[in-house]
Amino acid sequence: MALGIAGSMSSGLLQCNIDVAALKVFHPTWGCHGGILAARLAGMRLTGPRQVFEGVYGLYTAFFGPDSYDGYKLVEGLGTVWETDNISFKFYPGGVQGDEKDVLRKIRNGQIHGGGFTGFGLGAIASEFRVIELPFMFKNIDEVDYVRGELDAYFRRVFEEQGYALVGWGDVGFVYLFSNSPITNPDELRRSKMWTWSGDALAEIFFDAFDVSPIPLALPDVLTSLQMGVIDAAYSSPLACVALQWFTRVKYMTDVPITYGFGAMLVSQKIMKKIDPADVAIINEVAGKHSRVLIEKTRIQNQEAIQAIEDEGVEILAVDGQMVNEFFTTGRGAWKDGVGRLYPEELLDRVATIVEDYRKNNNAAKSNP
Repeated sequence: MALGIAGSMSSGLLQCNIDVAALKVFHPTWGCHGGILAARLAGMRLTGPRQVFEGVYGLYTAFFGPDSYDGYKLVEGLGTVWETDNISFKFYPGGVQGDEKDVLRKIRNGQIHGGGFTGFGLGAIASEFRVIELPFMFKNIDEVDYVRGELDAYFRRVFEEQGYALVGWGDVGFVYLFSNSPITNPDELRRSKMWTWSGDALAEIFFDAFDVSPIPLALPDVLTSLQMGVIDAAYSSPLACVALQWFTRVKYMTDVPITYGFGAMLVSQKIMKKIDPADVAIINEVAGKHSRVLIEKTRIQNQEAIQAIEDEGVEILAVDGQMVNEFFTTGRGAWKDGVGRLYPEELLDRVATIVEDYRKNNNAAKSNP
């Protein structure tokens, strides 16, 4: 026990989440303690290393490796590239503002002005957005990019009508099933104690098609519920599975992506209307540029996450062709169940037609990389 407490004093360990350790409440205080102590010692003229970050044995080299750290990139363009001097963004990372529904409520109340959302949050604003996250809609990211491009203007208009400006796209990535018992066919899926994001209507439609009775939980409750056995299966992109530490509590990953998760950054129109149009143009330009970088980086990290998951000992389960077809047939059969509930039939037909036309014109037989 003493070793566990000592280890956590370094600045906090995620192992506390897994062991549900009471010490976790002290984690934010270690940084404060260290900062105050360092300031007082410096005031007493106690010396420390001058290049603590960028030195040969500094933090950057220690944590990123000698070949992966390039300090120049941190200051590249500094003092020469100016985006705007009238506005700025203050970000709240790591879910500190709560679940996506909490963030939406705070935007409506004026506590914050915008946020980055997955399809779950985007669908809570405009349910028709979920049409592009239907199960087994896409075979590869080329199709994803094409459909997003074709529907970009449409969804920007939809969110604007709901009081939001879509300032940048993001990706969650292909979503897989993670479990503590093998899931290689629909029967095994039905026997699982599957999690579903509480209030996720699209997930309800998907699991209803497979006669699965999922257990609804808020996102922050999933890790503890996996540990305690309340659930034994969940769905996620590989990157999110690693970031949320779920991969430490599962044994299997089913190698059949069930959907593609989208994301976007939205800002309240009430705030955007207060900003000078010239600055709005800059926001859209800069956000668009960095969104493309973020999407590409997310895709790379999703591939790296699969390797990290496998290195942790999680077994990646191959599914035979017959069962893949059964998954696809049942999942796609649920598309019509969302008509009227989430999206109009004309929009579903439009998306399906865009995908099919792309495949015909590009002979897109390749599957998810």
